[in-house]
Amino acid sequence: MIPLINFIAYVVGLYIWIIIAAAIMSWLIAFGVVNTHNKFVYAVTDFLYRITEPAIAPIRRFMPNLGGIDISPLVLILLLIFVRDVVLIGWIAPAFI
Repeated sequence: MIPLINFIAYVVGLYIWIIIAAAIMSWLIAFGVVNTHNKFVYAVTDFLYRITEPAIAPIRRFMPNLGGIDISPLVLILLLIFVRDVVLIGWIAPAFI
């Protein structure tokens, strides 16, 4: 059971890095640093959007409008860190005490 929980914790950590990459890519596109007409940039951006948007969209519905600032990725990252560190890792830690 412990290897399965460790694998799930690893996948959650990997998903956190994907969310960070999606946020950075959206900033780079918004400031005009990268060109979305490039096929590679478009493919990476489309992949990151398709992977992260199903988890971020429900959070955006409940978040208030803060102008041009979208903090829903930050809220999702905090929720995932809570799930990974408190729920998953906290569940197997008492087994080693």
